[in-house]
Amino acid sequence: MKTKNLFLIALVFLQLSCTSQSKKINGLSFVASRDSININHIKPVLKTKGNYVALMPYSFIRNIDIPKVEFNTNREWFGESENGLFQYAKEFQKVDVKIMIKPHLWMRRGGFTGDLKANSEENWIILENSYRDYILTYAKAAQNINAEILCIGTELEEFVINRPKYWLQLIKEIREVYKGKLTYAANWDEYKRLPFWQQLDFIGIDAYFPLSEKKSPTVADFENGWKVHKEEIRRVQEKNKKPVLFTEFGYRSIDFTGRRPWEFNRMQGSVNLEAQANGLQAIHNQFWKEEWFAGGFVWKWFHRHEMVGGVENNRFTPQNKPAESLLRELYNN
Repeated sequence: MKTKNLFLIALVFLQLSCTSQSKKINGLSFVASRDSININHIKPVLKTKGNYVALMPYSFIRNIDIPKVEFNTNREWFGESENGLFQYAKEFQKVDVKIMIKPHLWMRRGGFTGDLKANSEENWIILENSYRDYILTYAKAAQNINAEILCIGTELEEFVINRPKYWLQLIKEIREVYKGKLTYAANWDEYKRLPFWQQLDFIGIDAYFPLSEKKSPTVADFENGWKVHKEEIRRVQEKNKKPVLFTEFGYRSIDFTGRRPWEFNRMQGSVNLEAQANGLQAIHNQFWKEEWFAGGFVWKWFHRHEMVGGVENNRFTPQNKPAESLLRELYNN
C-alpha cells in the first residue's frame, strides 16, 4: 500500500510538472496589417511553435488638447479594426493558436502614451468615456471570440495614477461582459506602482528593462543584468499573488541592444544578430522555468514572413534571423 501511494504521489507530481510546462504562454505579438490573413500567413507562427498570439486593435487620439479616443474608423488598417480582429482570431483558432487581445492607443502627433493626462476635468471625462467605449467594445469582442486573455490597457501610467477610481470601476464593467483572464501591459518602469494588480489575473509587464551597457552583450551579460530586476519583479509577484506575464519582450538586432531596449529609431545602430539572440536566450533562461511566470509575447511578428526581417535588418522582429531559429528551439522545449 505504501509503495502504491508513493507511486501515485510521484505520478501526480509528474503530471503537474508537465502541465506547468505546457501552460507556458509562448506568444508572438502579431502586427495588424491592411490585409486579411490566411493559413499561409499563420504557418510561420506554427513553425516557430508559438501557442498564443497577441492581436492588437488600435485606437487614436488626434489632438491631445481634446483627448477623445477614436477607433473603428475608415482611416484604420483592416487588422486594427474590430472586423479585422474577428477575422484574424478565427484563422488562428482554426489551428489551435490561443488569443490575447491587446488594445493599443496611438497618439497621432507623437508622444508617449505613458504621459497621457487631461488638462481639465472636462477633458478627463472625454478621455474616460471614450476609452471606456473602446475597451468595452473589445471586451465584448473578446467574449464573442472566446479569447483567453484581454489586456485592458498598454503603458498608460499617468492616466492610471491620476484616475485610479475610474480604472477600478472600468475593471468591474469589463468583468460583466468578458469572462476570461485580464491583464494590463505596464511599462517596465511602471509595474511596481500600478494600483490594481489585485483585480487582474496576470501582472503584465512590457519587459524592456535596461540590462547591459556593452556593445555586444553575451548571454551571461544579459543574465547578470536581469538579477536586480528579477528580484523586484518577484517581490511584486509575491505581494499580489498573481502570475507574471511579459505582455511584450524582445530586443533589436543592433549594437547596444541591452542598453535601452525600448528605443526604436530605425535609422540608428549597426546590425548585431548575435546580441538579439543572446537577449532572447537570457530572458528564457531566467524566467521560463519559474512556476510564478506565465510566459510572454515576443515583439514583434509580421504576417508577410518572407518580406520582413533578414540578416540586414536591425529591428525588433526575429523573423528570418538567427533569433527566429532560436525562438523555435526555446518555444519547443
